[in-house]
Amino acid sequence: MNYHVLTLFPEMVLEGLNTSIIGRAAASGKISIEAVNIRDYTKEKHGHVDDAPYGGGAGMVMQAAPVCDAYEALCERLGKRPRVLYMTPQGQVFNQKIAQELAKEEDLVFLCGHYEGIDERALELIVTDYLSVGDYVLTGGELPAMVMIDCISRLVPGVLNNDASAEEESLRQPSGVPPVHQAGGVQRDEGAGDFAVRPPQKDLRVETAAVHPPHPGAEAGSAGRGKFGQEGKEISGGTDGPEGGAGDPQGL
Repeated sequence: MNYHVLTLFPEMVLEGLNTSIIGRAAASGKISIEAVNIRDYTKEKHGHVDDAPYGGGAGMVMQAAPVCDAYEALCERLGKRPRVLYMTPQGQVFNQKIAQELAKEEDLVFLCGHYEGIDERALELIVTDYLSVGDYVLTGGELPAMVMIDCISRLVPGVLNNDASAEEESLRQPSGVPPVHQAGGVQRDEGAGDFAVRPPQKDLRVETAAVHPPHPGAEAGSAGRGKFGQEGKEISGGTDGPEGGAGDPQGL
């Protein structure tokens, strides 16, 4: 699995992903992660990639040309045109089923907007999927992209030391995921402020783990545009799209 993140903040992406399990997977070659700086493809002498929105309005919009040029340069290098996932509140809410489908790809491109969003003309040219991580607003698409990369990577063979973990924790159980407990019992020593780990005792063991129901809004979300969505429906609260007025559209 090869991830290509088109972003204005490559250091944020790489520093966040090159740690822990995902970082070890990248170091061992199970996955690869690159961050493509969109600023490298601007022709503006001061390195600007944003401009005022057409017709006026608050904030600035990312220009179409640097975004498209960054993607075209990547395609030329790869010799193919991989799927482009755009992080937007108007997209379908990301879930485990989508992660399982995306994990079958060899290359994935994550397009991270900023400011008031990306010129719609660029999205129409290169974006294949519009995805969101929830009905709330963030300052950019980098954090949602990192969330999705983390989730998808767990499904790549060899990323987890125990591949069975990916299957057991795949959220396929309709009633949710049961809580977990360590092997030893935990109890507080009388007169002490700290918890002490004790050997398990029969009366302290959890005989039947209660299953927590899924969050009421887990399946909520809206469509939007692209492979996973349907045209014409938006997430409530995702009113800060490129066509909208004030606000930041990058709430994933």
